[in-house]
Amino acid sequence: MSFAYEVKAEVCKTALTRHCCAIAEAYGVLLYANSFSISEVRIVTENEEFAARLPRLFQKAFSVRFDALPEKKDGGKLMFRITDEDKLAAVFRTLGYDRKAHFALHVNFALLEEECCRTAFLRGAFLAGGSVTDPKKRYHLELATSHLQAAKEVEALLCDMGFTPKHVMRQSNSVTYFKQSEHIEDLLTLIGAPVCAMQLMATKVEKEMRNTVNRRVNCDAANLDKAVSASREQVEAFTRLTESGAINDLPVKLQEVAVARLLQPELTLSELAATFDPPLTKSCLNHRVRKLMEIAKEK
Repeated sequence: MSFAYEVKAEVCKTALTRHCCAIAEAYGVLLYANSFSISEVRIVTENEEFAARLPRLFQKAFSVRFDALPEKKDGGKLMFRITDEDKLAAVFRTLGYDRKAHFALHVNFALLEEECCRTAFLRGAFLAGGSVTDPKKRYHLELATSHLQAAKEVEALLCDMGFTPKHVMRQSNSVTYFKQSEHIEDLLTLIGAPVCAMQLMATKVEKEMRNTVNRRVNCDAANLDKAVSASREQVEAFTRLTESGAINDLPVKLQEVAVARLLQPELTLSELAATFDPPLTKSCLNHRVRKLMEIAKEK
């Protein structure tokens, strides 16, 4: 089961209570359905929960039934249609459209004055024309419709509700989309999928923790490589000083550092500083090592 299927299944658990919200949700479904014209309503879905909700939704919103039971299509798709003139007239009348006028779909905001109705409208739009990517892969939620003017007005509605959607044309469809995880979480919670929103949040936290651990591991590995490389250079330099006898001409403090490094090449500078009696500070030891390296380069 895909993440998008889980989201829609959870959204469909939202109760159909208020008549105004049922109209608003059905309105969102129609604007983002496969076909919504003066001659046909056609809604195609693979989601069984959405398919079970549709007849109840249209009955409550418009007091109409679909023309026939869904036909099972290839890939398990279910199709709902209304072509009956009386049923279409009831739908258009409820939504405030005049079928005899030039038909260009605009959003009838008079049906979306209440906040609950706006939420229901977005719920319907997502159920019919929405998709959301598994957050383990990436963050992406979109709403796609062929009704271009309506899509612009829905984007304005989303902006008015505090969201910042982006827009792109894909073939003949207008696609409104989000890539910010916070907005996807908020939208899913708003339309009735808080559990899936929490799942997205948990996945995001897990990703961030994993990335933080990886960065630290990579940083530690890089530091370790630097330390090993530096120790190797020091051992080689101090070995040259010892073999040439130049070590004997150096101050005792520098001789002690050279011997300590040659005997314990695996230690970091901090660990090596702690072996002295009394212990040296890392800064002090680093200063003496640099002095020894400068002397070795001259030899």
